[in-house]
Amino acid sequence: MYKNNKIKYVNMKIIVLCIVVVVFLGISISVCFSRSNFFGEGIIKEIVVGINKVVMYPFTALNGEKNVDQSESYLIQKNVNTSLEKEIQELKDVLDLNRTLTEYTPINATILSRNKSYWFNQIMIDKGSKDGIKKDMAVITKNGLVGKISRVYRSSSEIKLITSDDVNYKVSVAIQTSDGDTYAILNGYDSATGCVKVTGVDKMSSVKKGDTIITSGLGGMFPGGIYVGVVEDIQSDKYDLSKTLYIRTSQDFNNIHYVTILKEKE
Repeated sequence: MYKNNKIKYVNMKIIVLCIVVVVFLGISISVCFSRSNFFGEGIIKEIVVGINKVVMYPFTALNGEKNVDQSESYLIQKNVNTSLEKEIQELKDVLDLNRTLTEYTPINATILSRNKSYWFNQIMIDKGSKDGIKKDMAVITKNGLVGKISRVYRSSSEIKLITSDDVNYKVSVAIQTSDGDTYAILNGYDSATGCVKVTGVDKMSSVKKGDTIITSGLGGMFPGGIYVGVVEDIQSDKYDLSKTLYIRTSQDFNNIHYVTILKEKE
């Protein structure tokens, strides 16, 4: 019994070896004559394909038995394609934005990295001092104000976002109401609503939901007139002395791939 099993094992090894040799010879001949067809090449290729099917049958049959769901792979590829399309559109928007910035020299940059622990505080870009980037330059997208340059290195820079939780980070803004502009300070981010906050609004102001918020230009840090967002909610402080506005931005701060830095023309 043992002897018969040993003979079968040896015979199986010989068969496998023969198959490997035939496959190798078929591939070699096909490669050598790939530039010009020769008589019998088609036959040899068919034989090679047939042998490959025989050799691979156990594996394909196994996959068939497992009922591999190809729809999952399709969905992954579809999501990748959608993401790429969004990035391409975002890049086009940046290029279109450059044509409207006549008072500044726009510097386009790509996001290099983003720390999950400080997701809404800062991002790193691929432009630095060698590209003319300087601290406190305003950073925008076609959707409006994003933040300012906070640190500059030779080949990269950090942007402090307007969604930062830094209490010392303040942006002077103007609320465009029906009675004229009202000035206040943008400072803070409400993660529950996804809105940035504008504080110190006079309780007597006529601000209402839907009013537009832009940078005021006061203080000299940010140019005036940069779009920030619209008023979504209004709340009075506990002493009813001032109002806090919750501003809905057009920019999705979870998805930023390209930005434009505003450099003053010399």
